[in-house]
Amino acid sequence: MIGLLDVKLLLLLFLANGAPIIAHKLLGRCCAWPLDGGMAFFDKRPLFGPSKTVRGVVAALLVTTSTAPLLGLPVGIGFTIGLFAMAGDLLSSFVKRRLGLAPSEMALGLDQIPETLFPLAAVRLPLGLGWERILLLVVAFLVLGLVVSRVLYWLNIRQHPY
Repeated sequence: MIGLLDVKLLLLLFLANGAPIIAHKLLGRCCAWPLDGGMAFFDKRPLFGPSKTVRGVVAALLVTTSTAPLLGLPVGIGFTIGLFAMAGDLLSSFVKRRLGLAPSEMALGLDQIPETLFPLAAVRLPLGLGWERILLLVVAFLVLGLVVSRVLYWLNIRQHPY
């Protein structure tokens, strides 16, 4: 069953992945410098695409780092969650560009698993998480993420219902 630590971790994961969306909603294109600088890979496609920005990564890191202590977790855990969630998100975007998928196009699993698995694996030892617990949290994040995305779409916060 899901315990209090699991709820805290899921909240940090949602904050890490939601902070760039909220920053975009609040700031528009202000400070939205693409992480890839507009560079293309060998296949002539963007490395990540224009929706992966410095602002988004900074927003995720600030939110998770500042929220962790409010949840009774060390600052370093919050920072690590934010950092590795963004690394997972960038890997997903990189793979999606190689597959020819457009930015923000849904790729079920690819959009959720790396941005959940990477940070949970990174905090596994300090928090004493077993792989079964991590798998449960990845599945919970995937399912809850689909529900939350639809709600955010209905509230006109997200542009897509996924």
